[in-house]
Amino acid sequence: MYRFFLGFLASAVLAWAGIAQAETALHNVKGFLPDLRFTLQAAGGQTMTEDDFKGSTVMLFFGYASCPDVCPTTMAQLSQVMLELGDEADKVQIVFVSVDPHRDTPDILQAYVEAFDSNAIGLTGTEKQVADVARRYRVAFQIEKPSGDNPDNYEVAHSRGVYIFDASGKARYLAADTESVEVLTAGVRTLLEQQG
Repeated sequence: MYRFFLGFLASAVLAWAGIAQAETALHNVKGFLPDLRFTLQAAGGQTMTEDDFKGSTVMLFFGYASCPDVCPTTMAQLSQVMLELGDEADKVQIVFVSVDPHRDTPDILQAYVEAFDSNAIGLTGTEKQVADVARRYRVAFQIEKPSGDNPDNYEVAHSRGVYIFDASGKARYLAADTESVEVLTAGVRTLLEQQG
C-alpha cells in the first residue's frame, strides 16, 4: 500500500508540475516548487546550506547508500550527465540527500557518492533535518521494519525523482528517475545557457 502511495505521490507531483516546455522534455516546476534551501551535514563535520551551491546548477536526489537498485542506477545516470557536459560540468553539482540518517553517516555517504562522481556531495542530518528537507520537496519516505535479528538490516521506501535548480537556487525542473541521460543533459544545458 505504501509503495502504491509513493508511486501516486510522484505521479501527482509530476502532473501538478504541468506540461513540459518545448525547450526540454523535463517537467517545468518553475514557480511550483520552493527554492533550494537546507541545513545538512557533509563529510568531515562540515555543515552545508544552499549558500554553498550558489552559482552552480544543482541536480538534487533523495535516496540512501544501502539502496539496492534505484539509487545506484540514478547516481550512475547523473554521473553520466556530468561526463556528457564536459567542461560545463564545472558549473553543475550533484547533491545526494540521505533519507536513512541512522546508517548513513556523512563520511559513509560521501564515500558512496564519490564512487559515482568524484565531485558529488552527500548530505545527511538529524531525523528532523532530513524530514524537513524531504517535506519541503514533497519527498515521501518510510523506514521499513528490520528483517532478521540485525536492526540495521532494513530498506527505506522513498519517492523518486531528480530536482534540478538553476544557479540562483530556483527550482526549474523535475525529472523521473527513469529519465534518459540525453534528456537530463539537455535540461541542464538549457539552464547553463540561460545563466550565460
